[in-house]
Amino acid sequence: MTYNQTLDFLYSSLPQFQRIGAAAYKNNLDNTIKLDNHLNHPHRQFKTIHVAGTNGKGSVSTMIQSVLVEAGYKVGMYTSPHLTDFRERITINGEMMPKDDVVKFVAENKTIIENLKPSFFEMTVAMAFDYFRNQNVDIAVIEVGMGGRLDSTNIIQPLASVITNISFDHVAFLGNTLEKIATEKAGIIKSNTPVIIGQSDPLINDVFNKVAQKMEAPIIYADERFKTIKNQTGSNAVQVTDTQSNTIYEFDLKLKGDYQKCNVVTALALLETLKDELNLSDEQIKQGLENADIRGRWQVVGNEPLVICDTAHNVAGIRFTVEQIIRQNYKKLFIVLGAVSDKDIDKMLMLMPQGATYFFTAASVERAMAPEELASKAKELGLSGMQAPTVKEAYEMAMKMAKKNDMIFVGGSTFVVADLLQLLKI
Repeated sequence: MTYNQTLDFLYSSLPQFQRIGAAAYKNNLDNTIKLDNHLNHPHRQFKTIHVAGTNGKGSVSTMIQSVLVEAGYKVGMYTSPHLTDFRERITINGEMMPKDDVVKFVAENKTIIENLKPSFFEMTVAMAFDYFRNQNVDIAVIEVGMGGRLDSTNIIQPLASVITNISFDHVAFLGNTLEKIATEKAGIIKSNTPVIIGQSDPLINDVFNKVAQKMEAPIIYADERFKTIKNQTGSNAVQVTDTQSNTIYEFDLKLKGDYQKCNVVTALALLETLKDELNLSDEQIKQGLENADIRGRWQVVGNEPLVICDTAHNVAGIRFTVEQIIRQNYKKLFIVLGAVSDKDIDKMLMLMPQGATYFFTAASVERAMAPEELASKAKELGLSGMQAPTVKEAYEMAMKMAKKNDMIFVGGSTFVVADLLQLLKI
């Protein structure tokens, strides 16, 4: 098969959560373990760092990877979902897995894929681990897909585990309370393995403390050890104080978004924990954190009018994003908004800016909520605007109406941002 035929085979024959939602979810590790046995346990051939959490795990993973590359390691990274290219999920030192290697993996394992019928996510995790072994990576940063306890990535024995934060998302699978969600995320805590919690929360700290104590795992709360000051909106400069040593760090981040100050603290706590073991210098940590970059996170894609997109797609993420939108300088605000139907749409809409002109749309995934339904829900909450069947049409409508001193925000869903970046060929 060609590369495109290989992708067609994977998309058409394996259930994909990104596309169809709940029907693709597997609430056990049976298939993952069978694939791992078939491939002769590739994840045992390299060191790993495991990253879970509701928001920020992609940014934190990227920051960690960037520092490790700066330190001279050959670094694999597995993340999901991808934005515009399937191979974004599987990279080494920032370079995507070659198309020929994707084709080769599927060709060599087509029989077990057809017989076992794993989910798309289960198969891609196995592909990533096999590729990292074959390429002799020194270490791999592995991002959890959903939850933690039953996630396909949770067969690894990492050097350290990271849980960025806990808020409401995927409640149908992880539970409808913060305690239940935290319990699922805490499933990645391993015996005698440090765990970094990015953002402490009195409501759920006991969940992590009890699991860590049971597993005899050292636990570090990043936001208790490190305190941050971020310069004014529009600046990427962050000052971080280590309360243990009173050391002050200054970072000029490439990653934009005021919320990155939370992520840099989480990454820094992990890197300081493994600093001696991995022989990381202060300069390597500084350069790596400053060089880290990832698409779709408060990404500026146009000027005059200012056009920004962000992949925030749950209540906590939208709250951060809206706070930053409000702090921007613009004359009029236009918002291209789409969402997937299994999110808490009403609570997300309640946070959206009043007075903006909205373009309600649907991303090109089956889970996307119909524009007319999204517009109807928004109208009940005082948000008004127009409807467009595709992100392309919604964006073009916004661009026609916006003047050079205005702002257009595009978001509400990872898939809306993906459609925009594909449209703009970014």
